[in-house]
Amino acid sequence: MSKSQATQATSRARPLSPHLTVYRPPITMTTSILHRITGGALYFGTLLVAWWLIAAATSQEYFDFVSGIYGSWFGQLVLLGYTWALVFHMMGGIRHLVWDTGVGLEKHTASKIAWATVVASVVVTALVWIVGYMVRGA
Repeated sequence: MSKSQATQATSRARPLSPHLTVYRPPITMTTSILHRITGGALYFGTLLVAWWLIAAATSQEYFDFVSGIYGSWFGQLVLLGYTWALVFHMMGGIRHLVWDTGVGLEKHTASKIAWATVVASVVVTALVWIVGYMVRGA
């Protein structure tokens, strides 16, 4: 067999790369990407917290202005997203801390932990908002 025939036989035997419409990303990959995205989003959310604290230290009028923005439906949606990003990122950090100990690295176990991260982030976010509204008296 010549070199070109061997190259052709090798290239024909190689599998094609899966297309995005066929490939289903594993949950561990998805949560890893979301962990990075939420880490970046926390920078923006922390600026919002700083803005609120600066408003509280400035004047009553300015604080009322900022609180009015945060109290609007859009502000509440942004704060809900910030809360979820904070909780999800924390849960992802705990997941990585567990993996750093060498526990849960098996494929099946890692997938279960990744799903637990997603579910726990939604549940904890909902609990934070429920308790927040209960404390607020709304």
